[in-house]
Amino acid sequence: RLSHSRSTVQRGEPRGQNPLNPSTEKGQWILLPANARGNYQRLLDKQEELVALSESSPFNWVKQWDDGETNNITGVIAFGIAYNYAMEVIRAYHLPVEVLKISSYPLPKNLVNRFIEKHNTLLIAEEGYPVCEELLKGYRGDETLRGRLDGTLPRTGELSPGLLAKALGIETAEPNAVPAIVKGRPPMLCQGCGHRDLFHALNEVMANYPNNRVFGDIGCYTLGALPPFNAIHTCVDMGAAITMAKGAADAGMRPAVCVIGDSTFTHSGITGLLDAVNDRSPLTVIISDNETTAMTGGQDSAGTGRFHDICKGIGVEEKHIRTLVPLKRNHEENVKVIREELEYNGVSVIIAQRECVQTAKRKRKKG
Repeated sequence: RLSHSRSTVQRGEPRGQNPLNPSTEKGQWILLPANARGNYQRLLDKQEELVALSESSPFNWVKQWDDGETNNITGVIAFGIAYNYAMEVIRAYHLPVEVLKISSYPLPKNLVNRFIEKHNTLLIAEEGYPVCEELLKGYRGDETLRGRLDGTLPRTGELSPGLLAKALGIETAEPNAVPAIVKGRPPMLCQGCGHRDLFHALNEVMANYPNNRVFGDIGCYTLGALPPFNAIHTCVDMGAAITMAKGAADAGMRPAVCVIGDSTFTHSGITGLLDAVNDRSPLTVIISDNETTAMTGGQDSAGTGRFHDICKGIGVEEKHIRTLVPLKRNHEENVKVIREELEYNGVSVIIAQRECVQTAKRKRKKG
């Protein structure tokens, strides 16, 4: 939730560039096994100094209760945004609870131990996976530490002030039910988006193949996994669309087809396509090219305007590098192109090229 919040900040004075200080130690950055073993020992040797720095770090502190003495029964050890949640609850319910805020690693063991010894029980508030909670339990090995691991806080999902309040013994009212007149609005592709027309054409072709699967990737087009399209069936990490489709093709799936965006393709899809070409895997890669990195910045990708040449250079046969424009008026032609390439027993690439509607709108406003 930190990315959805606002706050005033006090700006510091600009500082100069850090001095260049390249390592002169031979082999430090050449991780052959012999060097790696020595580097690991040096890393272990640094831990004592790093812990000492953590102990004195201004980013680790104890927040005292503002209105009198604390009860020292329960304390909170908080990491990241969980500190903000804890402070919100403490102030809202006037809880005489101390909070240890930790912002550095390795953990300041002495500071932590002093804080733990002052309290009967400790609530560990940590967003995401309970990494530091496991470390603290390893340090202490007792039952005074409560958090995600013992069920005091939910093991999954994000934290909230309400969850922290319950963990600190506050009876909170159940939230009111959302009125039925308020309809849920799941995320969807923009009206007029070229991905929409691509998925309409792709779905028409794939309907002829029982138990079909389309491997997807990360970008705006991932929304094609949702109704009304239900057009893609996987989204794991950047570039995985092509490598998963290649694996499926090698295992016998026909047709093996994937959809990947233009910027994701240049980020981490090219090597997967190169593998497919080298192994002559029968798959079809659809590059949905909206000519921008639409979801994260709106900048060009490294391949903007050059995808045909990139695929040709990798080794895809030029006659099986097809370009189409995903528009409703081109639907029948687009279906024909997709169907032809899915039937080809080799590597084919379809570049579905149409500018992002939001980018086009901004350009029109600028004139």
